[in-house]
Amino acid sequence: MNSPGFPNRLFAQPLRELGRALIFLLTALSRMRLTRLQIGETLRQVYFAGVRSLVIIVTCGFFVGLVLTLQTYDTLTRFGAGDAVSVVLALSLFRELGPVLTAILFAGRAGTSITAEIGLMKATEQLDALDLMAIDPMERIVQPRLIGSLIAVPALVLIFNVTALLGGVAFAVLLMGVDPITFWGNMQATVELGRDFGHGMLKAVVFGFLAAWLAVYFGWTAKPTSEGVALATTQTVIATAIAVLVIDFVLSAFML
Repeated sequence: MNSPGFPNRLFAQPLRELGRALIFLLTALSRMRLTRLQIGETLRQVYFAGVRSLVIIVTCGFFVGLVLTLQTYDTLTRFGAGDAVSVVLALSLFRELGPVLTAILFAGRAGTSITAEIGLMKATEQLDALDLMAIDPMERIVQPRLIGSLIAVPALVLIFNVTALLGGVAFAVLLMGVDPITFWGNMQATVELGRDFGHGMLKAVVFGFLAAWLAVYFGWTAKPTSEGVALATTQTVIATAIAVLVIDFVLSAFML
């Protein structure tokens, strides 16, 4: 038998948390200012969130391309359609796998770091110190990380797609002997720049904003203890993964 608090934990608490996150986002957006100092800090966050995530993005992208091509080629050859492997690979990457996997990887690498950094600032009272010095923590801490992550994620999606395609080429052309002209020709003839690639990049922008928002929110609201910061980093990964998959379905339904 369910306890009286079960419906509250299942529905009311997530809705309250979503409301707090929306209020936090609106507050952060209303306080945004573009200054030379902010531009420099934003570029530093682009490097921190984007450039320092390249290793995991490139490695995972290459092997995702390898595995996807392996499984796709094996299945298509049973129906005599092995030459269409490049089409399936490109459409899968551009429409779904590139944006979704990159956002989840970003949350696990850079998102947790952002959450932990802001959480530790709160635990060590650095945010309160900024307030005492008449410096808006929202402007100095939150804004650069939001904008930096929003710039970094679409760029990482492009790199993920390119390296995954290289992985697909390495398997199909170099190992299985697929004609390279046929491989690229089928892809170029089928993939539409606006409908397939463009929709995927739109998802990348949305997911980048979502991952940045959740990372800074959970860091900002973390309890100022070691356990609180650890819980906040865990919540960042879980919430981002679930939100990305849900929003991905909604966007895909509208785009198709």
